[in-house]
This record gives sequence, structure tokens and C-alpha cells, in this order.
Amino acid sequence: MALNRSGVGAHRTGVTGAHAAGAVPAATATALIPADVVERAAAGDKVAFARLVAAYHADLVRVAYVVSGDEQVAQDAAQSAWTIAWRKLGSVRDPAHVRSWLATVAANEARQDLRGRRRETVAEIDLDAGGRPGDPAGEDPAGEIERVDLANALHHLKPEDRALLAMRFVAGFDAAEIAAARGMTASGVRGHLSRVIGRLRKELGDD
Repeated sequence: MALNRSGVGAHRTGVTGAHAAGAVPAATATALIPADVVERAAAGDKVAFARLVAAYHADLVRVAYVVSGDEQVAQDAAQSAWTIAWRKLGSVRDPAHVRSWLATVAANEARQDLRGRRRETVAEIDLDAGGRPGDPAGEDPAGEIERVDLANALHHLKPEDRALLAMRFVAGFDAAEIAAARGMTASGVRGHLSRVIGRLRKELGDD
């Protein structure tokens, strides 16, 4: 999913920057992992756990990249998330929520990494599926300006707010899934998301 400046809506693409460098695979439809596989992974089955990694690793990297704006932080955060998952996967009560739980862990790891490094970073989200920023072939200059504006606006948001946007518009979770992963209510998620989008629009001068 991706944010667009005009409506802060969404459609499924990848993340620029890390994606362009090959660090973040292009977004694809995520396969649904059967509950029994999740349960076996939680019980220590390495083969089942490897299936989770293969299915969800790209999602974790994309979410962590939007939070941090840094390719290496995103990769490190995803790896840390899998280390945590190996120990704590059994704490996920509903196997259907494992993907959102994993993405939340990766986002939290990216936030912790940012605090530790005390970096000033910018997250940049692809606005459409065609072309790359800075690539003159097929790149609309107006679209490139909008990308820069959006990246700068995201920079002014808190990492936890960027995490919420990443969960919703990059990973494609609905309010109920985010709520289950973050210990909130669905209405609370929708309200928080509305406020974050409002701040983002204000930064973009779209209000």
C-alpha cells in the first residue's frame, strides 16, 4: 500500500529508497499461513518457522523502513523481530493475527534503533508503481516534487505515528488487525490514524 498526497489514500506498491536499492522486495499479495503452521512454529518447529519468515519477511522490512527511513535499520529491525518471534511467538493468542504482531514487533525494533542511534531520518513512500525517484525515464517531475514533499512531511511525524501509517498503508492492515497487535480498540486506531493523517495533510498544506 502507499500514501498519496492528494487523498492520503492507498494502493499496493513497494517502498522507494530501499526498494530501489534492492533491500526491500516489491510488495506482493501476502500468502495466508495456516493456523497449524503458526502453532507448530510457536512450538519450536524450525521448518514451520521458516515458512513464516519466507511469507512475512518482506512486510517486516517495508514497515521498518517507513518507520526509520534507513535501509540498514529496516533490515536489522526485521532480523531482530524474527529473533524475538522465535522466543515469543507462543504469546500470540490468535494465529490469524501473527502477521500484524510481527509487523508491530519490527516497527518497535526500528523505533528503538532510531532512539539508540539518535538519527534524523526521512521515510519516503512510493506514490505509484511506475519509475523511481530521480530516474528521468518515465518520471514525472511534478510527481517527484510530491514525493519529496511527502518524505519531508513524514519526517515531522513521530516514529510511532509513521509506524501506524506503515501498518495501515504499507502492510495493508485494517483497524481491527492493528488494534489486536497494538493492544488498542479498533475505534481508537481509527481515531489515532485520523489525527495522524490530519497532521500529515497539514504538513503538506492540503488542509
